[in-house]
Amino acid sequence: MSVTPVLDLRGVDESLGPVQVLHDVALSAYAGEVTALVGDNGAGRSTPVKCLGGILPRDSGHHLFEGRPVRVGSPREAAALGIEIVHQDVGLRENLDVVQDMVPGRERRGGPVLDEAEMQEPAARALTGPSVRTITSVRQPVGDLWGGQRQSVAIARAMLWGGKVVVLGEPTAALGVAQTRRVPEVVRRPADKGRAVVLISHDMNDVFADRICAPFLGRAVARVRASDVTHAQVVEPITSGRGGAEPRGDGVRRVNGSGPG
Repeated sequence: MSVTPVLDLRGVDESLGPVQVLHDVALSAYAGEVTALVGDNGAGRSTPVKCLGGILPRDSGHHLFEGRPVRVGSPREAAALGIEIVHQDVGLRENLDVVQDMVPGRERRGGPVLDEAEMQEPAARALTGPSVRTITSVRQPVGDLWGGQRQSVAIARAMLWGGKVVVLGEPTAALGVAQTRRVPEVVRRPADKGRAVVLISHDMNDVFADRICAPFLGRAVARVRASDVTHAQVVEPITSGRGGAEPRGDGVRRVNGSGPG
């Protein structure tokens, strides 16, 4: 694994009107890994994503992509870099089939009509894998898919168009227990293909990640390797804002369970 993160936000401040919602926030995502951004509602999970996706301009701080400074002014510019965001509602259109929903704005034409075969082949290839075997046909209407299948289609679409960073917003929201059990495999798939994955969640029980970033009231109170901490050590700063952070040589911060956040 490269020591340089694909995506690196450093010292980001952000204000919405008179309210400062982010204070010196940092977030890094590495190729082949899942980084979880975990916290309660209002903790500061969605605002960093809006900054890196070009929806909100940051007030201060640095945004590095593959080690070089960038300024992302719109979702189109984020997509051009290779940042693909799969929102909580996954953004699929129920009146289309799977192939049609995977190529919005990128339709291929054979003369005056759409080249269905040219569009279907890459879509089918992107959807191969055990996590999406339950999709019986790429011509299946999106409206007939259950939540986990829709997540698979949205993630496959992000990978199909060259996304180097895939951001997943609350992938287990509105799913049943049986469907939720399948989500880790769906989330892990782009990381196994070499993408950097950022997983946003409000529930530590749903987190299956290599690294964890825990904000509290707009401040990052913990940045840790998941293998270095227990569940309880991460829950403490998420719920209370307490939990010391000890800098380490690799840029990861370790929760030590005491002291101010």
